[in-house]
Amino acid sequence: MRGAADKNGQRKAAGRRKAVGPWAQVVSLGKGGSVGLEQPGLRGALKSLVTLGPARNDHWIGLRTALGIFLPLLVLMLVDRLDLMVFVVFGAFTGVYGRVDGYWNRLRMQVRSGLLFFAVITLALAASTWWVAHDDPELKSWQIVGATTLVAGICSVLAGLLRLRPAGSLFHIFAFAAIASIPHPVPFADALIATGATMALAVGIGAAGAVGQWANVWQRTKLPPLSDNVKKAIWWEGLFHILTAGAAGALANIVGSQLAAGHNYWAMVAAVVPLAGHTTRLRVRRGIHRVLGTLVGMILMAALILINPPLWVLVGCIGLFQFMTEVLVMRNYFFAQIFVTPLALVGVTLVTGLSTAVMYDRIVETVIGSLVGIIGVLAGSAFGRMLLRRRAEQA
Repeated sequence: MRGAADKNGQRKAAGRRKAVGPWAQVVSLGKGGSVGLEQPGLRGALKSLVTLGPARNDHWIGLRTALGIFLPLLVLMLVDRLDLMVFVVFGAFTGVYGRVDGYWNRLRMQVRSGLLFFAVITLALAASTWWVAHDDPELKSWQIVGATTLVAGICSVLAGLLRLRPAGSLFHIFAFAAIASIPHPVPFADALIATGATMALAVGIGAAGAVGQWANVWQRTKLPPLSDNVKKAIWWEGLFHILTAGAAGALANIVGSQLAAGHNYWAMVAAVVPLAGHTTRLRVRRGIHRVLGTLVGMILMAALILINPPLWVLVGCIGLFQFMTEVLVMRNYFFAQIFVTPLALVGVTLVTGLSTAVMYDRIVETVIGSLVGIIGVLAGSAFGRMLLRRRAEQA
């Protein structure tokens, strides 16, 4: 009986591996991110839109990341240096990597992620200053896509090897492409100081609760070495990030230009969203949730444009939207995207003024990227099943 049960368990495990492909082991949403998403059929799909996963003290990571972005923006507003805003925003992404138990473990994770982000931001600033042809829009768009595609693959692999969570290169794609697209970047020193200071603040906020508790909370969890299979999965994941991000960027350049939509890197970001997940079904639904959440989030953005609040209110909204995003992202990706949308759009238009033009761009590019990502997931799943069949035949 026990042998039969073991064989049955092995068959089920093999079925799960077939569903996700050989590279999916390195990306994990955690239980909260997949609750309600695995039920098959239309009913399961609809239920996944409204099902909240279990809370895991998400309000704390929400509060930390909200403060990590609100306080630097407030300082920039007070000293009239909102031209540094983009560097502060991407520097604050370091706080997103603080969803780790144990202060030492969190510090290790945030320092690793911060160093990688600092390198990406520095490279993007250098590309914008000395390489990107800002006076030739068509050439510029292809330069951004090509360089960002490489960043997508390299950072996906590095995130896997460094065991960063969230895994993948979504944030690195966003940071590199957005900064490299800036036609007249601020001086290097100003940008890097703002970035580094914001990262240091995020790390400091993440460790603030440890004050006075040194003996109890600074326990280090030793990470086991990565197995050969996991390392292979990391490289596969990097390859699929290159393929999906590159395809989405190219399609955005070709189709998006015909539809008068800009911000091609939004399509590249949306394309890698479905790559995070345990199963093909979960990954596809994440792509769909990205689109639906974006559409609903436009209601919030439209309300802000209609109200047209003063600058300090918009800075407060950025902090609030960041808080809500982190509270919800592991529990329901659709709900989280409702707040991610105005968060991104307010950030883009804060200095120049709120605009409906970016709403159109966001919708078009998100749809393009999500479709490419979903197609990539389905193709990757088929590829994984083919590899498993070949291995079974050779065994």
